[in-house]
Amino acid sequence: MTDELNALYETVMERKRNPEQGSYTSYLFDKGEEKILKKVGEECTEVIIAAMKDDNEELVQELNDLFYHVVVLMAEKGISLEDVAEVMAKRAEKTHNLKPERRPVTEL
Repeated sequence: MTDELNALYETVMERKRNPEQGSYTSYLFDKGEEKILKKVGEECTEVIIAAMKDDNEELVQELNDLFYHVVVLMAEKGISLEDVAEVMAKRAEKTHNLKPERRPVTEL
């Protein structure tokens, strides 16, 4: 999967540097951060719905859509795959870091 994720990131970065007519990625960059964030949120919701339906085929499709939109957001914000990998590596070193459960929300 690393090769595919790197290829996706490079394609997204290429569209950011050199917008292409008819490209959905170029369209997202043209519309800006708010549109990209809306799409990330939409895809998060679709992942949750697919998971609740217990449909792994649909879930994999929705996860793919979420990965794509997160990569677009990363490119928009100037975050590289290496930036994320560094944090992952640091977190992988941690052990016994279970956090206590959060208190339920009783008031908004």
